[in-house]
Amino acid sequence: MTDTSEPDAPGVIAKPPFIYLGFLALGLGLDWLWPSPLLPETLRYMLGGALIGLGIALTLASVRQFRAAGTSFHTHKPTTAILTDGPYRISRNPIYIGLTAIYAGIGIAADAPWVWVLLLPTLVVMRYGVIAREERYLERKFGKEYLDYKARVRRWL
Repeated sequence: MTDTSEPDAPGVIAKPPFIYLGFLALGLGLDWLWPSPLLPETLRYMLGGALIGLGIALTLASVRQFRAAGTSFHTHKPTTAILTDGPYRISRNPIYIGLTAIYAGIGIAADAPWVWVLLLPTLVVMRYGVIAREERYLERKFGKEYLDYKARVRRWL
């Protein structure tokens, strides 16, 4: 008989891109209602564009690692491997770092301080609603192998 008490997925509260998009939409909406421009146009486009580009590159490199390992990067599907190469040597969550960079870059490029204010709540939701659940799932599924990796590599940077 198969144990079905725990699903073979992390059980996150929502797909991470939707969490970032939800907070981004809220921040941009608040900025539309109460605009507070702070940055010169040239600086905001250069810095925002650089962060967006870095975030996209990191996210794509991280997704390629998943595909090369033959496992899913989707949070609602089972994982079959722990990634420890490429960006996963430096961070256990490089996709989320990439999404955070994209989010912050959009906030800077749009000169929307409300987006920046909402970055902390976004990261709190990610930490407890997604990452903590993923970590419990991986500990349950991979045991010592994941715990050793977790001891070697930081959650963020």
